[in-house]
Amino acid sequence: MLISEFFSNLTRSEILFLIIGFLGQGLFASRFVYQWIYSEKKGKSVIPIQFWYLSILGGLGLLIYAISRKDPVIILGQLFGIFIYIRNLFLIYKRNNGKDCKLYKWFNIQ
Repeated sequence: MLISEFFSNLTRSEILFLIIGFLGQGLFASRFVYQWIYSEKKGKSVIPIQFWYLSILGGLGLLIYAISRKDPVIILGQLFGIFIYIRNLFLIYKRNNGKDCKLYKWFNIQ
């Protein structure tokens, strides 16, 4: 099957969700490239905060795509991953800002 045949058989909404899925996958994969370049500049293995934001954004794109496909395996996997990425951001902000962290105040976390 040619690529043009594949796309001609899709609805506009299917194409939209396919684009969202590819963008999500691209963001998700870019986190590793970003972390690699960042670590090379630092001369040691480091996970920069941007890694977690790219993880969340990519995960959300993939989650939206998975929901459109009604794929419970990918949906559960992405939900679990997004929870972990957000939790890591909470821990980073807590370490850097203590109890004055706005994220903690917004979510009423002690």
